This record gives sequence, C-alpha cells and structure tokens, in this order.
Amino acid sequence: MISKDHIIKRFVSYVTIDTESDPNSNTTPSTKKQWDLAHKLVEELKSIGMQDVSIDNNAYIMATLPSNVAHDVPTIGFISHFDTSPDFTGANVNPQIIENYDGNDIMLNKEKGLVLSPNYFEDLLLYKGQTLITTDGTTLLGADDKAGICEIVSAMEYLIQHPEIKHGKIRVGFTPDEEIGRGAHKFDVEKFGAHWAYTMDGSQIGELEYENFNAASAKITVKGKIVHPGYAKGKMVNSMHIATEFINSLPRMETPEHTEGYQGFFHLHDMHGNVEETTLQYIIRDHDKEHFEARKDMMQKLTEELNSQYGREVIFTEIKDQYYNMREKIEPVMHIVDIAEEAMKQLDIKPLIKAIRGGTDGSQLSYMGLPCPNIFAGGHNFHGRYEYVPVESMISATQVICKIAEIVAKK
Repeated sequence: MISKDHIIKRFVSYVTIDTESDPNSNTTPSTKKQWDLAHKLVEELKSIGMQDVSIDNNAYIMATLPSNVAHDVPTIGFISHFDTSPDFTGANVNPQIIENYDGNDIMLNKEKGLVLSPNYFEDLLLYKGQTLITTDGTTLLGADDKAGICEIVSAMEYLIQHPEIKHGKIRVGFTPDEEIGRGAHKFDVEKFGAHWAYTMDGSQIGELEYENFNAASAKITVKGKIVHPGYAKGKMVNSMHIATEFINSLPRMETPEHTEGYQGFFHLHDMHGNVEETTLQYIIRDHDKEHFEARKDMMQKLTEELNSQYGREVIFTEIKDQYYNMREKIEPVMHIVDIAEEAMKQLDIKPLIKAIRGGTDGSQLSYMGLPCPNIFAGGHNFHGRYEYVPVESMISATQVICKIAEIVAKK
C-alpha cells in the first residue's frame, strides 16, 4: 500500500520550491531557479535506487529502472515537467492540507476573503471524504506538474521495494519549460530509448488523452504616431484604438471562456500599449488541422484589411506554430492507450478518454518519434490560486504507473 503521508511529504517538498518558467528568456531552462528542484530530483532518484541517473546542461533529467524479467519486454517511459506556469506566481507556495473534506467552502485566505467553493468549482464534490491539498490563495499550487513527478518517483520507489511485481525496463524523464511550450525542444528521444511513454500531466482522476490542440502563438504589433493632443487633428494615430479594432474584429464567442470540448479559440493573454505602439499576444488553438489553419489565415487577412483601411502598414502580425495534435501519431499504435485503459479498469478507476484542451510535452514528443499519451495527475484549476489536488488521486495515479508496467511485462 502506498503511504498517504509519504506522498504528501514528497509533493509538498516539490511545490515549495519555486520553478516558474519565463517565456521571455532564451535560456534552457528559462529560469535559474528551475535548477533547484532539478538537482533535488537527481539526488532523490539516486537515493531510491534508480540507475543511469543523468542531468544534462539544459536540466533534462533521465533515469532507469532495469527490467526484472528474463524475457524481452518493450521499454516504456513516464515523463513529467518540473516548471510551473508564469500565469500566476509560484513563489512562497504555502500548501494547506484539508483532511476528510466535507463538501463545503474551503477558506483559502481569511485576510483576503478568498474561498474555494463547490458552488463555483463543482468538481470539488467528487472528493468528499478525501484529503485535499490547496493553496493559501496567494500563489498557484504547482500540481501541474509536480503531482506527476511525485507519482512517477513514488511508483519507481514502490516497484524497487516490491520486486515481486514484474516489469520490463522503465525510463523516466523530467523536463523544464513545458509551460512555455519548450519542454520537449531539447529532449533527447534517442537517449531516452523507450518504445513509447506516458506523460503524467492530466487533471482529474481517470483522464486518459491522446488528442490535443494544434497550437500557435501570435504577436500583433500596432504602430501609431504620437502628437501633442491639443494639435493632433489629422496627425495623431492612436495605436491602442487600432488594436481595439483588431480585437473586436475577431469572433467574440470564440474565446476560452465561451468554448469547450473540440471547439477552438483565439486567446488574448497579454496586452501592452501607448499611443505610439501597442502589442497584443495571442494563442491560437484548434483540434481540427483545417480549422487551425483557417484561424491563422483569419488573423493574417484581418491584418491586411486594416492596413488597407489605413492606407499603410500599421499592423504587423507574426504567427509561430507551437505543437500539433498528437492523435495522428498515436492512432497507429493505439495499443499503448489500450494498456493504460486496462490498467485503470483493473484498479477500478473509470477511464475518461477525451481530448486535451491544451498540450503536453507528449504532443511534441509524439512527432519526435516517441508516442506519448497523457494520463491524469489528479490536480484541478491549474495556473491559479484555486488550484488543488486530492491526495487519493495522486495515489491512484501512482498505482496506474505500476499497473501499466506490470501489464506490459505480462503481454
């Protein structure tokens, strides 16, 4: 039996280390503080008995659990990322442990009046009677994806301590900078040497995913002209007004707060401006490749139309693809999804097979030759102050890892 206290202690030791990544940095990892947890993980992997533990110059960590069976078994991998999102601060995380959750409001921060309520976050009611780990309302928690790391390390430790559970060779990998779309960029697939892998980076218990968004980023730069406002008629060009035209010309209901399931969106996530220049940062998402391309075309055509309207180039649009839907690479090897589904069923966990409204390292790794479906890590409300994770879900994810290893060895 996997110890609840042991899981809690390990998880808390991870989330109290600040590992926020930085999209404006050109280094790997993008922040020096990611090294703090990376070095801790290397030592921990060695201490539990993992072999071939390595960390490269970009903080990518790999380790091996050797096979304990005589026959040939495919090498499988489990991967998680140790950075946290720059969307909300990850400094000075102060986790709260809620034992035997009663289904009522949880006061995160009395001084600030911050409440985690099932009236707003109804998924909380799935976990009545369980142990929840929450924030104190001033930071994110970091269950995305330190819960995944905790589960992988705990599963490897359990398999080492229980050699009666038969398994083939298992590789584990921990990456930096996943939250800024660069987690797989310098991942050495050949060195990792697995036939396939699983990212432990999903949300609620039971999630099993092999579809994700096609993704691109868009930077819109709007140029204006500053003139003294008292003498500006016919001369001033206010870049902020033009930027507002651009924003309002995109489909208003095709934004994250109005979409779900397979529906794509345009998401304006950052905006800085003055009269002289305004920049808009968008992300573009869609599961369907044709719709994805159409969204990018829409932005380019809107740019051309507004430039034509103003009689000169006032808007400059730069669009960069980030990752693609891994379904194309997973469907030819669907047995790797079937194995994960079987593992959950054997543990009496109901599989929730659905498309990810986001991306994982696995989406990029699948296109790099390492098919990589995604499995739940247990957390909810990622990237903000209302993030929480049920400890029982982390224990279940740890058991799923062990069960997958056992099934692969038998098959």
